Amino acid sequence: MTNQTRQASAQELELIFQRELATDRWAATETAYALAVRLRDAGDWPKSREWVQQCLQLLGGFPSETEDQVATTRVAVGGVPLPNYLHAGVIRERFGDLG
Repeated sequence: MTNQTRQASAQELELIFQRELATDRWAATETAYALAVRLRDAGDWPKSREWVQQCLQLLGGFPSETEDQVATTRVAVGGVPLPNYLHAGVIRERFGDLG
């Protein structure tokens, strides 16, 4: 795993995502969010949209009735700060039309 605060490339984050998807779906969801942010900030709107959709799809598989269920487990992924809570409302707020 890379250092959570080091600025990872989108390619590195994609590799991390693939590894996490097989072992820890919540971590993979957090990494998908980080990829969406990284690509949006780089101006790659189509790829960012893909990762927003991936994040939303993964979030759909988790309960979201309580704060504990949507609390992120890391502060940052690959240098991208994570929100304290990760759910569809946060995605729509942060990504607007991309979500």
